[in-house]
Amino acid sequence: MRPASCPCGLAGSYAACCGRFHDGGLAAPTAELLMRSRFSAFAVGDTAYLLRTWHPETRPRRLALDPGQEWTRLEILGRTGGGLLHAEGTVEFRAHYRHHGRDGFLEENSRFRRADGQWVYLDADA
Repeated sequence: MRPASCPCGLAGSYAACCGRFHDGGLAAPTAELLMRSRFSAFAVGDTAYLLRTWHPETRPRRLALDPGQEWTRLEILGRTGGGLLHAEGTVEFRAHYRHHGRDGFLEENSRFRRADGQWVYLDADA
């Protein structure tokens, strides 16, 4: 089921925000928007989008999401590069979730790179 408002936290509907990237009609123009759209893909269970936006060098062969985990909120903590004129960038974030009734969060500094002109997730900066 697709949500009315976008899980990524930006104002607007899911269809007008991250849904437009998930549907394959548009590519995220910045690393931050790709990060937000990937969070939303986790929230709505869109594994095809997650795999499609993963760098070919680090992409897993398949991806199974935990049905007991609900992604509830995203905070962007910082970013470097990742703009329209960049080839690489990072987005530091805190992703909040509920797993089997318990609240938690994941903090990561994700690295993004352009592949074939489109932003893709590379890996987490150690």
